[in-house]
Amino acid sequence: MASTAISSKDVSELRGRTGAGMMDCKRALEEAGGDMDKAVEILRKKGIAKAEKRAGRTATQGIVLSYIHHNHQVGVLLELDSETDFVARNDAFRELAREIAIHIASADPIAVNASDIPAELLERERRIAEEQVAAEGKPENVRAKIVEGKLKKFVAERTLLEQPYVKDDSKTVGDLVKEVSGKLGEAVTVRRFARFQVGVA
Repeated sequence: MASTAISSKDVSELRGRTGAGMMDCKRALEEAGGDMDKAVEILRKKGIAKAEKRAGRTATQGIVLSYIHHNHQVGVLLELDSETDFVARNDAFRELAREIAIHIASADPIAVNASDIPAELLERERRIAEEQVAAEGKPENVRAKIVEGKLKKFVAERTLLEQPYVKDDSKTVGDLVKEVSGKLGEAVTVRRFARFQVGVA
């Protein structure tokens, strides 16, 4: 079955109608075969449109959850925030916190999102990438672009919300948070986490 070509104009229109993110809109349009109304319905069913529209609200309630891996070698402390105490007590919210903590134990992210990565760490990764590209003998005019690509890959692989979810790699942890946020009808935010592993500083 040939896939429908989705234009950036259609993606923008769907974003305007739902407030959902670009990739969510693109996926919904592809799933709907380019049908705008059907794509809106897909996003609403997933709860993404609702979650995105509420994203501007402040999440000031929530829970701190601890998870210890069965081998007692890895532990995680996670703060997951919601707008109200009512949602913070909800089973779906608590299950989401547990699933994220298990993911953190397994995937070892270094930050919640790109803006949380220390500048000196990004600078170190940039230097490594520049040295690799120089050693590979790439032409000067494409080196900067390759370095940026390597940095982008590093951020995607090491930040929690951009990592593919360990139990279903067809979506990211960020997608999972949006889905649950939509179902609960409130903004849900991963505030911070700490991961401990025996023998690792």
